[in-house]
Amino acid sequence: MRAALLLALSVLLAAACVDTPAVEPQVVDAASTGTADHVAAPQRTLAIVHARAYTMAADAVLEDATIVVSEGRIVTVARGAAPPAGSTVVDAGGRIVTPALMNAATQLGLLEVAGDADTTDQSVDSGPLGAAFDPQYALDPNSLAVQKARVDGVSRALVVPTRSGAGPFSGLASVLHLRVGAELLEKPHAALVAVVSGASAAGAGGSRSAQWQLLRNALDEATRAGSKSPLAEDERLLNRLDLAAVRHVLDAGVPLLLAVNRESDLRQAIRLQQDFPVHVVVLGGAEAWRVAPELAGAKIPVVLDPYADLPMSYDEIGARRDNAARLVSAGVTIAFTVSAQGIYHTYQAGPALREGAGIAVANGLPYIEALRALTANPARIWGVDARYGTLESGRDADLVIWDGDPLEPSSAPVQVFVGGESISLRTRQTELRDRYRPASAPRSGSP
Repeated sequence: MRAALLLALSVLLAAACVDTPAVEPQVVDAASTGTADHVAAPQRTLAIVHARAYTMAADAVLEDATIVVSEGRIVTVARGAAPPAGSTVVDAGGRIVTPALMNAATQLGLLEVAGDADTTDQSVDSGPLGAAFDPQYALDPNSLAVQKARVDGVSRALVVPTRSGAGPFSGLASVLHLRVGAELLEKPHAALVAVVSGASAAGAGGSRSAQWQLLRNALDEATRAGSKSPLAEDERLLNRLDLAAVRHVLDAGVPLLLAVNRESDLRQAIRLQQDFPVHVVVLGGAEAWRVAPELAGAKIPVVLDPYADLPMSYDEIGARRDNAARLVSAGVTIAFTVSAQGIYHTYQAGPALREGAGIAVANGLPYIEALRALTANPARIWGVDARYGTLESGRDADLVIWDGDPLEPSSAPVQVFVGGESISLRTRQTELRDRYRPASAPRSGSP
């Protein structure tokens, strides 16, 4: 018995003397990832190290940052922190890391080939739907424009209808989360869209004044519908569906997105918010710099096109490239979209957006405010800031590692993460390039 006890004790002592090897992090160079043909499997814990992180929560860049991600969300962002044991480590190598971008007004998922009616679902020319027109039911997750925007670093977008059967309303907008898979819709009924301009006045009989009258009447009818003395159906201009859509902006706090550019229309938008319990957001705002203090005082955000400097109509005669800088200086919250007469609302929605932000910086907008106009600001304007828009604990791990300055047109993503998953940077465009590239041309691993 004593011999057996001594043997057992010796075995335990021997085992105690053996060092248990620590679980070392698996280190991957960011430049060598993101080009695979398939989406990488999600990791329980991911750490991005040696990053120059623009968190959007602070003005200054966080040097040598470690960003820890678990279960698709950001856990911590800290300078020089060691990656957790057992985590998969991506070495950013001193590259810039930002939240993935948000395009604040697009037709992604609704428009594929503008000349083919089979792929254009962003508008209707006739029928009973006005304010109630809701294009969310036509979203196409297989759209190549969506695929291209995603690999260009865009993970969220507001999709905006352009026209309905009953102006001045265009319909209901939705927020998309550009995840890989069948489900794009993140937030339906994110805004009710109306257009007031000289070009759209024909839908109201020919005058922009009639557009404002119809808009005010719609809000009045929706207000009366919630009172003790609603109008009878034969007394209303709005049908049942449109009335319910307009009530969203009164009852649920849904923003009223007004596509206006002329100074006089911007002043009418401010008065509208004063007269009705609505939250106005301006889309376009080419002459918004002229009423910047008033917009700031009314807390009305502006989603603007930083390319706009040459007027496309008399509504935009005062367009100038320092519009963004002047608005931010006055205290107005801004976000970016780019139009090119509607072309970039779908095509090149990522690169054109970044270049436009760079143009705004070249015309006086502070660099960090340009980045916020691509990330945190649109997230706040469209009500998804609790889960996206900054590199902070609890936010979705939608982020991009860039190969240079993200506001330079020649820069591109090295790696894109959506919900903590590294997505493939291969697209149909890169596949066609590789298929038809001459045999003598070099074949790099980057898309």
